[in-house]
Amino acid sequence: EKQKARYTYGVLEKQFVDYYKEAVRLPGVTGDNLVRLLEMRLDNVAYKLGFADSLKAARQVVRHGHIMLNGRKTDIPSAATKAGDVIGWVPVSKKSEYFKFARENMSSKQAPSWLTVDADQMIGRIVSPPVIAETPSKFDPAVIVEYYSR
Repeated sequence: EKQKARYTYGVLEKQFVDYYKEAVRLPGVTGDNLVRLLEMRLDNVAYKLGFADSLKAARQVVRHGHIMLNGRKTDIPSAATKAGDVIGWVPVSKKSEYFKFARENMSSKQAPSWLTVDADQMIGRIVSPPVIAETPSKFDPAVIVEYYSR
């Protein structure tokens, strides 16, 4: 299950252990905290907003410096986001072919309830932390917590 989670979010082992330690530290259910932390990564949020076709493509878009977080250019895919953050495109990147492609394909995607998207401006906002019940996961976080609890 841990490997499924790592593969789903494109996280290395050391990063995943750090996410788990942070999830344990936070109040609430550790498994839900872990999923919430992974969902709030910048590359995942960009993917959920429809800025890219896949998580790997979203990671590359962020890494190449096309995405702004709260008005600042950011090239760190693992950057932690929070409620109230605004994610958009760097003005120079709005002239790229990929931006045009992403804008055309954005209408076919539906953002989760914890995100809002302005398709015309290609700007997204995080309204609230992700609702775990709405998060489709290919893994069981309880098994991961049990694994690390040993």
